[in-house]
Amino acid sequence: MKTIEVPALARVEGEGGLYIGVKDNQVVEIRLDIYEPPRLFEGFLVGRFLQEVPDITSRICGICPVAYQMSSVAALETALGVEIVPQVYALRRLMYCGEYIESHALHIYLLQAPDLLGQPSALDLAAIAPDVVRNALRMKKIGNEILKAIGGRSVHPVNVCVGGFYRWPDASSLKALLPDLEWALEAAKDTVRWSLTLPYPDLEIDYEFVAIHHAEEYALMHGEVLSSTGKKTSVADYEMRYFEEHVQRSNALHGHTANNGTYLVGPLARLNLNHAQLLPAAQAALEDANLKLPLKNPYKSLIARAIELVNFYEEAIQLIKNFYPEGPAHAALTLKAGEGSGMSEAPRGLLYHRYKIDEHGMVKFAKIVPPTAQNLPRIEADLLVLAPKLVNMQQDLATITAEHLVRSYDPCISCATHFLTLRVESME
Repeated sequence: MKTIEVPALARVEGEGGLYIGVKDNQVVEIRLDIYEPPRLFEGFLVGRFLQEVPDITSRICGICPVAYQMSSVAALETALGVEIVPQVYALRRLMYCGEYIESHALHIYLLQAPDLLGQPSALDLAAIAPDVVRNALRMKKIGNEILKAIGGRSVHPVNVCVGGFYRWPDASSLKALLPDLEWALEAAKDTVRWSLTLPYPDLEIDYEFVAIHHAEEYALMHGEVLSSTGKKTSVADYEMRYFEEHVQRSNALHGHTANNGTYLVGPLARLNLNHAQLLPAAQAALEDANLKLPLKNPYKSLIARAIELVNFYEEAIQLIKNFYPEGPAHAALTLKAGEGSGMSEAPRGLLYHRYKIDEHGMVKFAKIVPPTAQNLPRIEADLLVLAPKLVNMQQDLATITAEHLVRSYDPCISCATHFLTLRVESME
């Protein structure tokens, strides 16, 4: 009996391990063990006033707090029947641009690139390519500055509320970012060209891709759920087609379709399903890359992220140039009992929220489905496809190869471990 074991995955957000058991030169067991304790966020939300929800859910992740805020406000605004004004929608997209920029720049250069270039860590990469890492940190910082200008701080921003924002950001602070954004747009185009030169492992998989789709924009917060099978699902009907189940070995739920199939969310799904909605510079970068879509290699999600970097730098520039706030920053709320679902595209994929509230605006029920929980079964299935290669490798190389595949998904393990219901009982 041979085992390939990674007790603690490195360069991912959260805590998890990997176990592959081999017997008679055949893989007999694959486990992506999520041992980070459940974080109970849905339970924390019950009994809270609805305006507390965006700030609480943003604490689920320090890398993609905006995604949690956007999905939560969308669900609660649906429950109240609130319509946000176009300026609020545009500012929310700008805030999302900031999140994509900082998350994608981090993953491309500091998390996955060291694997592809045979370096143990980002520090080792910096030793041989200091300019690459220096530019990556500058690109990431620009995303953080957008979040700070709109949300008050770059991590767990505090300006988002149900109905809009607590206040409009200072327009001059945003416009001051334009020179850096113009530089970063060109750097992102270079990132796409550089990404095409990297040595990706050969692995092609037929996925069911799933992402939010909208005919008129690269979907982030608005549209319907589109599958590469051609099936479309409204936000309200999401739970009729996509389900979760608990597996005994893991503190995270595993997602599957109604027919018990696996599916993939994230940058590959978005690019394959929504490439026609990319902005001009990103379209040009995609055309120059001469890629054959759909991309089916999980390692090449890095290329998809690079193209999205171009898109969101480009969109951030457009949105800032057109930002002239007027009127109230948020809609007046009329509290009533209701239920609503909302979703948005976190950098790692589709993020779904559903809430029930009472007539006082207090949360009675909360459900959150993060992208990593949806992708976990697919990661294990990918490892099974990779398994015949692993069994013929030396132990150290097989371990690194398996870990690299997991890391290419950019999993946010902490996001995936907060599903349990919190119950507080009084002891007599």
